[in-house]
Amino acid sequence: MRPFTFERATSPEQAVSAYAAQPHARYLAGGTNLVDLMKLGVETPEHLIDVSRLPLTDIEPAQDGGLRVGANVRNSDLAAHPAVCRGYPALSQALLAGASGQLRNVATTGGNLLQRTRCPYFQDVSAPCNKREPGTGCSARDGVNRDMAVLGHSPQCVATHPSDMAVALSAYDAEVELLGPEGVRTVPAAEFHRLPGDTPQQDTVLRPGELISHVTLPAPPPGARAAYRKARDRASYAFALASVAAVLVVDDDGTVGHAALAFGGLAHRPWRARTAEEALRGAPAGAAAFRSAVDAELEAARPLSDNGFKVPLARNLAVHLLTLLADSSTATAGPAGPHSPAGT
Repeated sequence: MRPFTFERATSPEQAVSAYAAQPHARYLAGGTNLVDLMKLGVETPEHLIDVSRLPLTDIEPAQDGGLRVGANVRNSDLAAHPAVCRGYPALSQALLAGASGQLRNVATTGGNLLQRTRCPYFQDVSAPCNKREPGTGCSARDGVNRDMAVLGHSPQCVATHPSDMAVALSAYDAEVELLGPEGVRTVPAAEFHRLPGDTPQQDTVLRPGELISHVTLPAPPPGARAAYRKARDRASYAFALASVAAVLVVDDDGTVGHAALAFGGLAHRPWRARTAEEALRGAPAGAAAFRSAVDAELEAARPLSDNGFKVPLARNLAVHLLTLLADSSTATAGPAGPHSPAGT
């Protein structure tokens, strides 16, 4: 047992002040990732600040017609919220695809975003890992790397980000609101997580002491259809080998008016497919254009020895999902629920 001190924050501002007063402090909400890593000896905080009871549990309309979600909203509550099921079905589907029902009942919106980008070598304190101990090497690069990154990795780290929710938030152009010693700032969800570069120990752009307070989702584009799909080794409770969140608008002339695409399971962070999106704007909404755009995005892939299959897997997932959305945009459909392939 490694000793640590503990306190319960009474307000977001008090939590930030408590963090500044304690070296090697960590915030604790649901604890579904942090506590596991503490048990393994990977994380060894000297002080825990419990933020789980802070009044950050509302899901409310945003000023622009979107949604503002408190950082302590549980994953299960967010997935089932009527406004999410109706307006952001890809987010609901992504949440339901992650973890187990028991974990979703505990895990929070902020905590989901802050779970560590990791691999089995990161969780094994006997193995060299630049993410855990910078400068020691990356065991996964020449080791068991079937589940590792094919995009954006570096010689220092090839781990993949595990969140399903973060992939959908990226595709929806969500923003993460942060409260820190210097005040409040917002960061696009697509830029919240980092690629490894030479500093793989830094998963996010968080500054010391910053606390996630809210996530804001803008109003979806008029006529948008959206969905999330995930490929994994078993039907439940497994990280993505590849996943995709897509938001698509097909104009009356049959061309793509808006396309947002994000991949999971392929990189150190959710991978926003900007190259594919640019290629799709104004293109005919059909399988040929979808395949060409996704292929252009995946040209940057650099598979390792055992994970080359991820490239065609991701391509096929994305093309199939975009085709379904394009077809559903021209068909009559009822209200979308959390398992529907399309949204309003």
